[in-house]
Amino acid sequence: MSQQPHVLIIGAGAIGSFYGAILKRAGCTVSAVVRSEYEAIRDGGFQFESPLGDISWRPDHLYRDGDQADSKPDYVILATKVLPNSDRAALIRPWLGEGTGIVLIQNGLDIERELAEAFPNNPIISCLAFIAVSRVAPGQIKHNAYGRLVMGRFPEGIDEHCSRLRDLFVEGGIDIKLTEQVVGERWLKCVWNTPFNPLSVLANGADTYTILDTPGGEQLIRDLMAEVMAVAEADGHPLPPHLPDSNIAGTRKMPAYKNSMALDYLNDRPIELDAILGNVVAIAHRLNVPVPRLETVLVTLRMRQG
Repeated sequence: MSQQPHVLIIGAGAIGSFYGAILKRAGCTVSAVVRSEYEAIRDGGFQFESPLGDISWRPDHLYRDGDQADSKPDYVILATKVLPNSDRAALIRPWLGEGTGIVLIQNGLDIERELAEAFPNNPIISCLAFIAVSRVAPGQIKHNAYGRLVMGRFPEGIDEHCSRLRDLFVEGGIDIKLTEQVVGERWLKCVWNTPFNPLSVLANGADTYTILDTPGGEQLIRDLMAEVMAVAEADGHPLPPHLPDSNIAGTRKMPAYKNSMALDYLNDRPIELDAILGNVVAIAHRLNVPVPRLETVLVTLRMRQG
């Protein structure tokens, strides 16, 4: 590999282009595959407003779906939404070389397995992003806060790819936590996301305060969190019992806000229902863990999507 790796971002929306900006600052060659907004990005690159300063950047190569890569990258970063009927293996296959590392910066649980089965010889580095960032116009992104990644090798461990990427991201200006148990970290994030995100959609895009302050709302959130934690424990990832208390206290400290699934729903975009909720219920069924409330939310949302 060259001194600084060549990274290709697939799904260069708000999140993908932000982490591209960070790697560009660290001196990497960073290219991007875009589905829409090709002309805006070709002409102006990615224009950022960010507390980190001017992190606007231009991809070294800009591709559309279906193009041929000039050369195979050292790492492919997949930052698309995990939607039903999206074939992520087909999306990245044309861009992978023999040793290309697959870096997932995506939401949800049990999202790595499909790619691990499709590409058994490519290392998979799984990342959880803690970031507030949004696209405001074609090629224009507003980074509000944070940017930390929690990263580990899938299914477990920390390897040289994790260490190398950590060093690059840190050099580019963000915090990285390496974890031996990335699946456990995904369960940890599910304790908040799996109750709050789907409920916000059922409640017509409700914000966090509306969910918690409706009579019975906080109790429902706690009951859903308890079901998630029961499945996590059965899956070999017991979580600290104080999590519902600390998650709810943390949510109440922040201003009321609408989560990403609520915003997708309100803007008529597809929601990541399986990645955030459906996969949790599927694992519960496989492990015979009763999750009546999670099932009710899932089935109701499927009716609604009908």
